[in-house]
Amino acid sequence: MNKNLIKKKYKEKIALFKLYNKKYYDENISKVSDNLYDDLKKEIIELEKKYSFLKSKDSPQIIVGHRPSKNFKKVAHKIPMLSLANAFTEEDLKNFEKKIFNFLEIKKDLQIEFSAEPKIDGISASLIYKDGKFLTGLSRGDGKEGEDITANLETVSDIPKVILDKDFPEEIDIRGEVFIQNSDFIKLKDKFANPRNAASGSLRQKDPNDTKKIPLKFIAYTFGFEQGLKTVNQTDFLKKLKQWGFKINPLNKAIIGTKNLMSNYHEL
Repeated sequence: MNKNLIKKKYKEKIALFKLYNKKYYDENISKVSDNLYDDLKKEIIELEKKYSFLKSKDSPQIIVGHRPSKNFKKVAHKIPMLSLANAFTEEDLKNFEKKIFNFLEIKKDLQIEFSAEPKIDGISASLIYKDGKFLTGLSRGDGKEGEDITANLETVSDIPKVILDKDFPEEIDIRGEVFIQNSDFIKLKDKFANPRNAASGSLRQKDPNDTKKIPLKFIAYTFGFEQGLKTVNQTDFLKKLKQWGFKINPLNKAIIGTKNLMSNYHEL
C-alpha cells in the first residue's frame, strides 16, 4: 500500500474515532459496541506504530474523553484524569508486566501483586474533599478539564458529603464511577438506550432536581491529587475507602501473576 493510501485509511479511522467520541460524550449515544470501538482504537495505534509519518492531534494515544460541555463550568483537574489502557490477550498482560519490571529495573523472579476488579460501565467522576467536606464534583471531560457537576453529584446518596474520620486526608480527589444498576434501569428503559446513557444523561441535567429522580450509584476505586493520604498499596486504599463510607467493588481481589489474572477473568 502506498503512502497516500495509508494516510487516507488513517484519516478515515481518525474521523470515525472523533465521531464516536462526540456522540458518546456529548450526546450520550453509543454508535458502536465497546468491542468495535476498542478495535478501532487498536487499529489506529497499530498504524501509528508501523508508520512514523502518521500523526494526529485526535489520536487515541493523545485524546482522553471529550471536551467539556458548554452547559457546565470548566474546572482543571489538579492531576490529569486519564482513561484506562486495554489488554486484549494474555500476551498483552505479560507485556504489561514486563514493562513494570523494566521500569523498576528489577529481577523477573519478584512477584507483583495486582488489584483486579470488574470495570463498571458508567460515567467517571472526581470528588474533591477538603477538611472532610465534599466541595466539588467534576466529570472527566478531556482529562485535563472537567465539567463542574457538583450539584448533580450531591444528589447521589452513595457519595459521603462529610467524613469525620481522623485519618481522612486534608485534601483528596476521590475518583470512581457513577452508574445505574441493571435492575433499576428496567424502569427507565423507555427513556434511555442503555444504563450507561441513562447515567450520563442524568448526571448532566441542568436541574439537579431532575438528576435526583434517577437512582444513581457511585463506586470509588482510585484517587488523583492527595495531601495527607497514608496508605501503602491499592488494597490498603480500598479498605480506607470502605472505612470512610464509600462503596467499593465487592469483587475486587489482590492477585499475584498474569496466569492468576487470567483465571480470575475467566471465573468472572
